[in-house]
Amino acid sequence: MDIARLGVHESVGAVCPPAAFVEQLQDVDAAVSVVDEDVSAVDAVVTFGHADAFVGLDWVHCIRAGYDDFPVEAYRDAGTALTNSTGIHGASVGETTLGLMLSLARRLHEYRDAQTERTWTTPAWDAPFTLRDERLTVVGLGTLGRGIATRGDAIGMHVDGVRRTPARTPHVRTVYTPDRLHEAVADARFVAVAVPLTASTRGLIDADALAAMRDDAYLVNVARGAVVEEDALVTALETDALAGAALDVFETEPLPESSPLWDLDDVLVTPHAAPLDREYPTDVARLVRTNLRHAAADGALVNRVA
Repeated sequence: MDIARLGVHESVGAVCPPAAFVEQLQDVDAAVSVVDEDVSAVDAVVTFGHADAFVGLDWVHCIRAGYDDFPVEAYRDAGTALTNSTGIHGASVGETTLGLMLSLARRLHEYRDAQTERTWTTPAWDAPFTLRDERLTVVGLGTLGRGIATRGDAIGMHVDGVRRTPARTPHVRTVYTPDRLHEAVADARFVAVAVPLTASTRGLIDADALAAMRDDAYLVNVARGAVVEEDALVTALETDALAGAALDVFETEPLPESSPLWDLDDVLVTPHAAPLDREYPTDVARLVRTNLRHAAADGALVNRVA
């Protein structure tokens, strides 16, 4: 595969200016330029999202780990290689998840809300708690899940996990298979969802899974919105079947103004920002640079999904 002309699609502006990616790729052999929907002048494209015009190119690289909105079969049928950016978000998502758990445990969000009102207030004496010795169940132990598990273990949490194969995982005490999901979440103070969106994970955290959790437990979703049944979550929160939630992803994004999640106590809403990091273009460029070398040599692309 000979990639002589590489386009950086303007959609990457959702993460950082396209020019930042171009700058990071100045040392590659291909000519690199910013492109819009017209990709007729390039052989491959680096992009945030899918566009029909991409199908038929030699190669498309998604700067996200999730590629559920890309028509994978269409890419395969057209002979267009599709790669993603899995493997680069462990630190950013792991630290964000830890920060969200700390905010809920230490009531930091309440203090920030009070600050905006210039109000000196303290929570009930028995509301704050420490993460140390609390149980954390991480659903999904890929790059994101391992990043969360590492940081939870470092702060003294008792970390368990759920993955398709019950292989031992560093920083995780017990690994459950998905058929034991309810058992895995039953005694956890925090349940962090970090699985990719697939046919088998869509709606994985449903009303039954939420009912299996403790009523003083918190759900953290840094995966994809559709992995959690949002209506069931709202019901659980409104009926105090859960203590709260920290949500970075939603079924509809941006989260509609009409969503009750905006106004529920002890629900933190962040705008799909967990992966964001000033090193994002550097990390993506490293993957792209590697795959340009592979494309020129043997065509065995890293992180190939189609």
